[in-house]
Amino acid sequence: MKTRTFAAFVAPSLAMMLLFIALPLVSVLLQSTENTRRIFKEELVERCTPGFPAPTCEKERRQMPVMDASGNPVTERVFVGLENFRTLLKTEQIAGMIAEGRSLWQAISAVDFYRALAFTLIFTFITLPLVIGVGLAIAIALNATVQAIRGPIIFISLLPFIITPVIGALSIRWLFTGDGLMTAALRHLVGQDVSPLSNSWSIALLMMLYRVWHVAPFAFVIFYAGLQTLDNDTVDASVVDGASRFERLRYVVLPHLAPLILFVALIHLMDAYRMFDEVVGFASQAYVISLQWLTFELLMPDNTGNRAIGRASASAVLTMIGIVILLVPLIRRTWRDQKGR
Repeated sequence: MKTRTFAAFVAPSLAMMLLFIALPLVSVLLQSTENTRRIFKEELVERCTPGFPAPTCEKERRQMPVMDASGNPVTERVFVGLENFRTLLKTEQIAGMIAEGRSLWQAISAVDFYRALAFTLIFTFITLPLVIGVGLAIAIALNATVQAIRGPIIFISLLPFIITPVIGALSIRWLFTGDGLMTAALRHLVGQDVSPLSNSWSIALLMMLYRVWHVAPFAFVIFYAGLQTLDNDTVDASVVDGASRFERLRYVVLPHLAPLILFVALIHLMDAYRMFDEVVGFASQAYVISLQWLTFELLMPDNTGNRAIGRASASAVLTMIGIVILLVPLIRRTWRDQKGR
């Protein structure tokens, strides 16, 4: 292919990636080193209280926000370097608690960022093998069924993946509320009131089960498509050689699906590490939070109308760094596999 033709095909994609990926990343990185704050000025304000025969008035000086011509508060950006990262990580607070005799785990458990990081990592690494395992099991089971029923089974299996994530999370949560269907079934089964949404461990378990239920159909479709390219002669030869079903799965099917398993793992790691819908859908903010939800919370205005844009940007930068760290081993393995071909 000529260089000009190649550039004509690649240039639109590069331009879109530069506009919608690279530039926003640079913007977030710059915002993480700045603080946006309102500009105040001191004004003399007269305050009067009713009185007889005349009201009593007194003057006092107050800090009033400066407004522009449209009536909006005027703000300024101040470069603070890594201060937002230190504020988010609370390094000084953790050092102080350790100096007081607390353990490292107790110290970091008191900081929102580390609580969010711990749950995000636990959530990611528990759901990853479950998604791959459930998707692979469904694909293998469906591949062994008769052709006539495969279409309806594929359609039913894809329904959880088609549902909007927040709607799906809300639907699962409503099953376990005080008067939910599953809550009533559990109450009838154990003979006493149960409240799965009142404990952090049970909420976390429901969130993980929901993620597996929602994402496993995606893995199933990928693996099922890969099974259609499996060489039947190789399978038949392994049967003739006396290989058991487990041995055929281990030495024939899994090596054939290894690139697809790696692909699903990459997608799931990126998606699960950015989990947000589960926290909103299950209203788990009081129990378990994620890094993505922490960034969202920092962007919400406080009582004075201010947004912690700098700290939110720092949280987003740390989240991106975490995703890169998680993906590096898989990307390196993919690179080695491609070079070996």
